[in-house]
Amino acid sequence: MPTYLDKIIADHRELAGSDTRKTSDLISIARDMPPCLGFRKSLEGAGVSIIAEIKRRSPSKGPLNAELDPAAQAKSYELNGASSISVLTDEKYFSGSLDDLRLVKKSTQVPVLRKDFTVCANDVLDARVNGADAILLIVSALSQQELVELQGLARDVGLDVLVEVHDESELDRAKLAGADLVGVNQRDLYTFEVDSGKAIVLAELIEPAAVKVCESGISSPSQMSALAKAGYDAALVGEALVRSIDPGHTLAELLRAGRGDF
Repeated sequence: MPTYLDKIIADHRELAGSDTRKTSDLISIARDMPPCLGFRKSLEGAGVSIIAEIKRRSPSKGPLNAELDPAAQAKSYELNGASSISVLTDEKYFSGSLDDLRLVKKSTQVPVLRKDFTVCANDVLDARVNGADAILLIVSALSQQELVELQGLARDVGLDVLVEVHDESELDRAKLAGADLVGVNQRDLYTFEVDSGKAIVLAELIEPAAVKVCESGISSPSQMSALAKAGYDAALVGEALVRSIDPGHTLAELLRAGRGDF
């Protein structure tokens, strides 16, 4: 029986296969874009930074905040200390869009990550020409050759690359590809269940020079404190913020914990 990830990736590969645009044309446009803001650099510094996410729904939980206003949410995130903003642009499973990405980019001054299931060169280039400063590459969704080639293309057009892993074998693949920005996703993309201890276990195995990001399942100050002790540079927080009555306050509380301010 197909898993969530199988279905999502199959759909994205089908879309990629039907894309008739010339990659060379998109590369030319991408190279003419203004310089990207430093997504990776924004996550470095004291304590655990937060990548605050724009996310309307999830495949496993359904609607999270169907009426979410991307621009207003992003402004609240920025005002309350988010180092950067993640925008889910998958339409079918997460109710996102490239329109959301453009709106957030116009509304804020912090770096923006396009979070999606990137499977081809045109996906990378779409991120760049629509205003992203960084993209997500999911190791489990790509062959090693695809991982290396897509990361290389992204860097060539100025994007930072968050390489997402779920276990030690995927971390080895990320290292082999030369990833300098590694995200440990605590959510199993096959079952969508969260293992809140996964990031702690994998922390010491990540290359010391890499910027370390914990993804998924972060909702409490105690979790942020644990990530700080484990040496993480940042946490990507989505559901806890989009479901919050006061996302700015929730974000500020998590940041204080990640910096050891109580």
